[in-house]
Amino acid sequence: MDARLNLFASQVAVKFAKHIVAANKVLAESTLPHATQELVKLRASQINGCGFCTDMHAKDAAHAGETATRLHLVAAWREATVFTEAERAALELAEQGTRIADAAGGVTDEAWANAAKHYDEEQLAALVCTISLINAFNRGNVMVQQPAGDYQPGQFA
Repeated sequence: MDARLNLFASQVAVKFAKHIVAANKVLAESTLPHATQELVKLRASQINGCGFCTDMHAKDAAHAGETATRLHLVAAWREATVFTEAERAALELAEQGTRIADAAGGVTDEAWANAAKHYDEEQLAALVCTISLINAFNRGNVMVQQPAGDYQPGQFA
């Protein structure tokens, strides 16, 4: 399978990517736990059907020490016992933030309040930005049908 458009050969896409990747580096330096960031990125990517990002974030999380059990259960996190309450709150916020178009009110006050119980203001900001950023990456990759499966951990570091 080939992508519809080679984003790596487009001057516009490469310039854009430099900025969006820089934003991701800011989030990586935040106090929001790295494991939480990867779980959120993985879940949003699953929802959006982005094979490229699902592949990338599953592999990056595994490379960083995440267990296979937790990675396999991200899609069914509500029924899984392997996530902390804080991670569950982040995953709920990620789902609601990703499915904004599917919900009349967007993110519920309940989901926000639950996340706010577990994360301080800076971490909440990082969480909102992480969800926003992964959704942007997902949409671009889905539009061009970026192939999945060949990503190597740290490939874009």
